[in-house]
Amino acid sequence: MADSKPEAWDAHYAGGGRFRPLGDAERRLLAQHVPAPAGGLALDVGCGLGELARRLAGSGYRVDAVDWSAVALTEAGRADVTGVTYRRLDIERDDLGELPHPAYDLITMRLGWAFVHDRTRVLNRLRERLRPGGALCVITPTADAVPEDRRGVALDEEEIAMLRAGWGSYERYDADGLALLVLRDPSPAARPAYAGEGRPSPHALTGAGVVVTEAAGRVLLGWSVRGVWELPGGKNDADEDFAAAAVRELEEETSLKADPAAAQVRAILMNCVHGIPRVTAAVRVTAFTGEPVVTEPRLIHRWEWHEVDDLPLLGRPLFTPSAHVLDTVWPGVLPGLPPVHRYRVAES
Repeated sequence: MADSKPEAWDAHYAGGGRFRPLGDAERRLLAQHVPAPAGGLALDVGCGLGELARRLAGSGYRVDAVDWSAVALTEAGRADVTGVTYRRLDIERDDLGELPHPAYDLITMRLGWAFVHDRTRVLNRLRERLRPGGALCVITPTADAVPEDRRGVALDEEEIAMLRAGWGSYERYDADGLALLVLRDPSPAARPAYAGEGRPSPHALTGAGVVVTEAAGRVLLGWSVRGVWELPGGKNDADEDFAAAAVRELEEETSLKADPAAAQVRAILMNCVHGIPRVTAAVRVTAFTGEPVVTEPRLIHRWEWHEVDDLPLLGRPLFTPSAHVLDTVWPGVLPGLPPVHRYRVAES
């Protein structure tokens, strides 16, 4: 299912839609590698019809099972199983403080990670919900094992590498064609990493980086084909000012629409790349319409909303010009930045 809105999942389950049943290999691997400790608590995210939640309860866990489909939860609740509590919760948009328990020995997500849009932010929030010694277990199809038209339900090796970044322990097992990943010891990097810049073409000396935030204050970053996180933005067209360039590039790259008159140029940044001065305007956008869409897949794999406090904990490098632009809005959040000339623009 490419559409991951709650009503789409409700229609899926109401129409009799089902997913691959829990297999013998999964049951064996779960029992072997994440057995229930005494008094163990588990959180099953995207529980669907509750098959995994019931299995975990049968192995000794008390289970909080969450999903955003009310139809799935109603059907799951018909199985009267001791030790499972069902709750409607959107793991991306709802406050995880609404969970019945502050922390868990095991957090599972089966066949659902590919449907999460803001994966880095969700992963950071789930880390915070693990008890010491706890584990996150993700069970997923892999891109090389599904037809091309089913690619949206699976993870490729780069996506799996991003998932495992920032964990002290990582185990991977084959569960009859599914990858069963066990992640322990959350250990995000102490310092953020920055990726160097390629040589710009001689005419590409000026451009804009766009810091766009949504209502909750989260900032939009794209996972680039170059293997770095970066802001929307790009070069000025001829006779185009920085605010207009920022808004145009934002729409071209993400489909988000903003008014150039409301885009605020916060600073002008200058550094040198291979002997060529690069001038970048840091532009702030807080009002827009639409939802982020990957419009240039040759450049960007996906767009994600990130918490500002998570910026040093991305697990993969942040494009250096984007890091400098972010630093103009949230000074000090990103330590160890390379030097840059910074000229702040007075706010009107």
